Amino acid sequence: MIDSTDHSSFRSFVDSRSRRTGGFCACLVHHGGRAISTGGFLAIWIALIFTAAQAAETTLTIGYLELDKDPRYKQERMDARFQGQPWGRPFVGAQVALKEARFVGSAIGVRFQLERVTGRDAVELASQVERLAEQGVHLFLLDVPADVLSQLADRFSGRDVLLFNLSVLDNSLRQTGCQANLLHIVPSQSMLVDALTQYLITQKWRRVLVLQGPRPQDKVLAGAFQRAQKRFGLKVVDVRPFKLGRDPRQRSRNNIALLTSGEDYDVVFVADSDGEFARAVPYQIQKPRPVVGSAGLVPDWWHWAWERHGAPQLNKRFYKKAKRWMTGYDWAAWMAVKIIVEAVQRAKTTDFRTLADFIRSKDIVLDGFKGYRLNFRPWNNQLRQPLLVTTTNWVVERAPLEGFLHQTNNLDTLGFDDRESKCKM
Repeated sequence: MIDSTDHSSFRSFVDSRSRRTGGFCACLVHHGGRAISTGGFLAIWIALIFTAAQAAETTLTIGYLELDKDPRYKQERMDARFQGQPWGRPFVGAQVALKEARFVGSAIGVRFQLERVTGRDAVELASQVERLAEQGVHLFLLDVPADVLSQLADRFSGRDVLLFNLSVLDNSLRQTGCQANLLHIVPSQSMLVDALTQYLITQKWRRVLVLQGPRPQDKVLAGAFQRAQKRFGLKVVDVRPFKLGRDPRQRSRNNIALLTSGEDYDVVFVADSDGEFARAVPYQIQKPRPVVGSAGLVPDWWHWAWERHGAPQLNKRFYKKAKRWMTGYDWAAWMAVKIIVEAVQRAKTTDFRTLADFIRSKDIVLDGFKGYRLNFRPWNNQLRQPLLVTTTNWVVERAPLEGFLHQTNNLDTLGFDDRESKCKM
């Protein structure tokens, strides 16, 4: 259990005041055979009042769910630092947000705390949610794979539970697999690909060679790009499958120079949900062209090199805590806690149903340190947000780019618009 309130600094302040010469601290009285300054009595009196105020505070517990052995966080993957992939468990982002919430919590009389629980599978995690729900916990941050997230959303559909998706990008969970109690902090794959495609259009890189991996998620990612290229007017000159490895019998699929020979193109898009093959593609293709998608120029929703709107300060706070740079997954955990704190502060209540309605309303104003007002799309519970077009150490652009307009909100040029939505909540 992690608590947002830490009174050690307050006690240190009181002690330092009581040690000053003059005023209350200059007088000594005897109590129980010991000499105590009246300043000491004042410090005790203030501490008693402060303890009473603590007891009067409302405690709001936020559940945080993880898989015990999540394959996405294998150490070798974390050490590789693939672009657009997590670099560690995002729980640290929630911790940073919890610490930032102390001042607001003290001002409004609410103590925010996180309860972190793990399970081997969806069944164990569901039992943890049931246990916490019986204790009055209704808000849950979920860092779990797509299949587990879908099972939990189905299990608690119609219940007084609100789930925040911190790490699953699957389009399906925003479309036919959507749920009314599931909010998406991370963007969808289509949002990310749309942001990248807008940049390709502005650069006039219109002819694209697509390299697609063998995993189901690679196919989904390639499909998202094909949707975007039709939407924005790019041309896919060819789609070529790749395979990780060095088997000479598979040279046509694992040799990057061979894979990228033949057709002329302006740019190579790599659809590699894992990231291991993609990182080797830049500077090894047949023609002197940029590489985009899963390596090279990568769409992301946070980057440690983002230098505007308070981002450097947030990145520094995170780095101090985690000893690594912040990724989009960490930002999502930070943002989810920030959303809950903002809702409690603005709605002036910890009542679950009031908070749930306010969080999903157009009235909420969220600052994600990316320069736009953020809120949730009512048709699929996706957090509206600008996205970043990044390299390993630089943010090249922020989407939506200039010239890409929408009739109601330009952020809705990224991902599934209301007219395209297949979500029926």
